[in-house]
Amino acid sequence: MKLFDVYPLFDVNIVKGQGCKVWDEKGQEFLDLYGGHAVISIGHCHPHYVEMMTAQLNKLGFYSNSVQNKLQVELAERLGKACGYEDWQFFLINSGAEANENALKLASFHNGRKRVLAVSKAFHGRTSLAVEVTNNPKIVAPINDNGHVTFLPMNDLAAWEAELAKGDVCAVILECIQGVGGIQMATKEFYQGLRKATKKYGTVLICDEIQCGYGRSGKFFAHQWLMDGNDNCELRTENCELSLAPDLISVAKGIGNGFPMSGLLISPDFTPVYGQLGTTFGGNHLACTAALAVLDVMEQENLVENAREVGDYLMKKLKELQASPEGKHITDVRGRGLMIGVEFDIPHAEVRKPLVYDQHCFTGCAGTNLLRLLPPLCMTKENADDFINRLSSIISHL
Repeated sequence: MKLFDVYPLFDVNIVKGQGCKVWDEKGQEFLDLYGGHAVISIGHCHPHYVEMMTAQLNKLGFYSNSVQNKLQVELAERLGKACGYEDWQFFLINSGAEANENALKLASFHNGRKRVLAVSKAFHGRTSLAVEVTNNPKIVAPINDNGHVTFLPMNDLAAWEAELAKGDVCAVILECIQGVGGIQMATKEFYQGLRKATKKYGTVLICDEIQCGYGRSGKFFAHQWLMDGNDNCELRTENCELSLAPDLISVAKGIGNGFPMSGLLISPDFTPVYGQLGTTFGGNHLACTAALAVLDVMEQENLVENAREVGDYLMKKLKELQASPEGKHITDVRGRGLMIGVEFDIPHAEVRKPLVYDQHCFTGCAGTNLLRLLPPLCMTKENADDFINRLSSIISHL
């Protein structure tokens, strides 16, 4: 038997990681600004994470959701405090696609509707409902193409209000910072207008925070930048507009720092029903331990604040590079925190491949000409300077 060949792979075998660095089987060190697709939140092989996972595995790795699991309760309480939604509910699953799948199901159970609005260039996963709200016909199989979804441009509030006014929309699903879509960002005016319109017409608002959430934007959730008029406002202060919170929030990727898990944050407006949702592996003992270790490190090392500070620094350096002769091919730099897009007037492959093979640095990409930077949240300013030097050495010769 051989592998089903669906991934275009770099000819690199990564065998070791530490912090923002990884090493291949030949001992070559790489600077990691990809984080395994935004999954590595607290850094590769963080000692606290390794210690907690090892200790839990020596006790119990898994039992089903037919018995109590106090680690799930602890995780829900800790996460509620960390993100500001302490009176919400939490459902644990295994992947980002499952989180969005369950969000859409729960929305439909809630209001009995079927139609969904999603953003042009959206990516929400590859399972049945999740792929239907993903704006990429190449990965939507005929069996998934059920006509439930209308795709609309980001930030065109009038178009969204016109569709919502028809009164038949079950849910709106939104990445406030698009990942695969190219680091396109929702504006505050759009988000707030959309939230008010969804409430007016009885539509459920789902924020997909799988890639842009869990501290990556410099707030715990990316939508929290858009909830109030003061950019420095934290969610839990009295000046924040809690009424602008979404109804459902999907999380994955960074929640487990590499252990497969995800979750759905559910507002108090939803009443659970036995058997309505379910999962075999979701919220298992090892997964919850991974998530608790992540929250420990995020709090102890102030990684949300670090993402904001280092992200601002990296954006500044990238814009300085753009303005210099060496950065002549950079046409735009955008993003928040440590979720940054660098757009070029040449195909990203001309930059990304030599970054990997010549400068030994991993990044992501989007579209045809955008590098997507998704480093671990422990990235330092020294790492940022190192990356700028490596990037400059590539693009200055193109």
